[in-house]
Amino acid sequence: MTVHIPSALRSYTGHKSWVEAEGRTLAEVLSALERRHPGLRFRIVTEQDRIRPHIRIFVNETQAQTLETPLRPGDQIHIVCALSGG
Repeated sequence: MTVHIPSALRSYTGHKSWVEAEGRTLAEVLSALERRHPGLRFRIVTEQDRIRPHIRIFVNETQAQTLETPLRPGDQIHIVCALSGG
């Protein structure tokens, strides 16, 4: 699986914009990323194992609603951070 990392989280991936990970669900992919890039999962997922409110995750072109979203080999995952300010 190819995972696009937004610029706000690239400090966890050595400033890489794309990383590879394996898993049958979004949860498994994020756990695999955490093993290679400690601290990344916490920025995406709450302590209750929910996608954080300011994060959107797309599998190919469809927004994932839960971490149990099934994945297939070759899927592309895009993590998007909402920006805010005042």
